[in-house]
Parts: sequence; structure tokens; C-alpha cells
Amino acid sequence: MSDHSTHARLNEAGGDTLLKVEGLSSGYGEAVVLNDVSFSIAPGQTLALLGRNGVGKTTLINTLAGATRLHRGTIELDGVQIQDLPSFKRVSTLKLGGIGWVPQERNIFKSLTVHENLTAVYRAVQGPKAWSPERVYEFFPRLLERRGNLGSQLSGGEQQMLAMARALVVNPRLLLLDEPLEGLAPIIVEELLKAIRWITREEGLAAIIVEQHPQMILAISDEAVILEKGTIVHKEKASTLSQNQQTLDRFLGVTR
Repeated sequence: MSDHSTHARLNEAGGDTLLKVEGLSSGYGEAVVLNDVSFSIAPGQTLALLGRNGVGKTTLINTLAGATRLHRGTIELDGVQIQDLPSFKRVSTLKLGGIGWVPQERNIFKSLTVHENLTAVYRAVQGPKAWSPERVYEFFPRLLERRGNLGSQLSGGEQQMLAMARALVVNPRLLLLDEPLEGLAPIIVEELLKAIRWITREEGLAAIIVEQHPQMILAISDEAVILEKGTIVHKEKASTLSQNQQTLDRFLGVTR
């Protein structure tokens, strides 16, 4: 199903809405990259954000995180409008949790140890599924082994695990992952895919995931949208899109 009105409602069947984006236009300085983007996702839902290079995927993630210039539109998280809040308040402003962001650059503190990276951003909450540094170590045993290592001493895959762990210990409701598998060895990719699947499926954490290899991420997503020239041009169930070769070829240049 194609949507050339650029207005995608991902939970049209009803139910609660966690994230609601309306008429979003944003970019860098005076340059507008995204134009009139609207969509919503439900609690616990995973959205694959797809498109060719340079179409605005990272800009959308960065805009949700508060790292771009907003020209128009609203961003509502759990009923609270956050588009005017700085990034750090989007993490902690909501009682039930805000946004956890894993940018393309990872942005770990390379001069701090793994444990210092985690404790520096840790936001303690109560509950059986709350994330603490100790629980992260159970989830990522490699990080426990590297607990005293500086961020600069970690491999690329370990840095990505640490970036994800830092996003988890703020105990968010929504996780933003910008190309989390980029440039990693296949064994690490498989490990991280399993981790993302567990976090979203078993822990019930909502996520928006940007990835250049759509089939890998569609397999663990509920819904998918495709961006082209800064607008949403297609929406579909992830499981359906993974079989829709014509659409994959048209918008992503993907061949089996």
C-alpha cells in the first residue's frame, strides 16, 4: 500500500499511541530535509525506517532526539508534546520514561571506562524490567568482561553494545537506533539482532530502527515506512514488505 500523501498512521486499528508525529519539517540551519512527515506508533511496536542514502532517515531520528532545527510540526510522546524540549529533557521528562537514542556515531565517552559510561547516564526507576548497569552486564556479558576498559579500547562491536546499553539504562519508553549494525562483523550483527529482538519482543520496548539492509531489520519489526526526498512515500506491515519485491526494488534498489 503506497501513501503519497506522506501521512502514515501505523496503528490505525486503534489502541494506545506512544509516539505521534504531525506535520514535521526539520533540517539543519535553514536547510529543510524533512517535509510534512506524520506517523504514529503504539507502545511496544517496532518500526523499520527505510530509504536510500540521503533521503532523511538520520534527520528524522535526530529530530525525534532533539538534535536538528525544527521548522514546523509536533512530536508527542506518551501524550506530552516534546518538540520544544532539549535532548536531555526528552530522556527524563516523562514519569514513565522518555527516549533512548543510539546515534550513528555511537557517542560513547571514549575517555571513560565502560562502567563509568553507564553510571554517568543511569536513570534509576523501579520495576522488574528496569534497566540498571548490573542488568545490562547480564544482557551483554562482553561489557562485563570489559567493565574497566576505556571506551577507546573497545572494538567497534563492543562500542555499539555500549551505546545500546547507555540508551537502555536511561530506562526509556522509546528506543531510537540509527544503523546499529553498520560496519560490524557478521557474528556481532547476529548477536545484536538477537539483542534488539529480545528488547522489543520480550521487554516490550518500542523502537524505531534505521538500517541499510532492510531484510535483516524487517524480520524483527512490526511496521515499516519508506522515506524518499524527506517525505514518507510508503507504509506497510514489515512482514508484508519483506515479501514485496516490487516495492523493495522501486524505493530501495533491493534485489534478492
